[in-house]
Amino acid sequence: MPNLHFFRYLSTALLGGLLISLSSLALARDEAIATLDWTVAETLVVLGSPPQGVAQIDAYHAWVQAPALPESITDLGLRAQPNLERLAALAPDRILITPMFANLTPQLQRIAPVEMLELYRPEHETWQEILRLTRELGTLLKREEAAERMIENTELHLATLRQRLPANLAPILIVQFIDARHVRIFAGNSLYQAVVTQLGLDNAWQEKTNAWGFSLVALERLATIDARLVVVEPYPVGVEERLADSGLWQHQPSVRNESWVVLPPVWSFGALPSARRFAEQLVTALSEESP
Repeated sequence: MPNLHFFRYLSTALLGGLLISLSSLALARDEAIATLDWTVAETLVVLGSPPQGVAQIDAYHAWVQAPALPESITDLGLRAQPNLERLAALAPDRILITPMFANLTPQLQRIAPVEMLELYRPEHETWQEILRLTRELGTLLKREEAAERMIENTELHLATLRQRLPANLAPILIVQFIDARHVRIFAGNSLYQAVVTQLGLDNAWQEKTNAWGFSLVALERLATIDARLVVVEPYPVGVEERLADSGLWQHQPSVRNESWVVLPPVWSFGALPSARRFAEQLVTALSEESP
């Protein structure tokens, strides 16, 4: 009959095996990820698996704002020209990129395996593309349940926000300034349009957009469009001051009647975290009384 020492040995061995299995599972879940893409970065943060390296962190916080990146994350330099030495020193298990950075693949592959994640494909419906990307990242990081919770919570939140909107809202026109005389107008397959559709709003811009879902338009064109203007920050340096003295700007119908609204920065090429923030900011602005 086995003695007490044998049972102690067996218990220790089983416990050791369990700890090794749990340790391996933790490593699989927490592998070191680096990314040059802010859309991937914001999604990883909300999934509870933030990357260890991200490009242009200061610019991320200016353009994306939230979710904030943990202070422990390494800044990899410029998105289009990352610091390869810093990236190699980080020794990531894999590097996640989008097609915008495809030309860097040969250099990045020398450091770690590269995964290409696509989004904003013109032939695909943007909201479904965002959900697909979320699930793809969830699978990649073994956080499928977290990805599904993110999707469910976001869709429920947007449905609630939709109920807060006043009835019979006028069509909106979503713009972001390039300089004092030119704007991007968002429609098409943009993130902003995907949110507008989810909220049941009407976009006044029905013209053709580029692959990213916006049109480049001169400021005087806005004066001909009778719609409620939604301006998404940040403004380029000096633009606000120049608009204050611009007759073209003052002639835009919603500027003239003071119904236009300004939203804080929301990453226009983002995924679910940006979509949620944009919906919140937009509904809050449109639900307030005009000045």
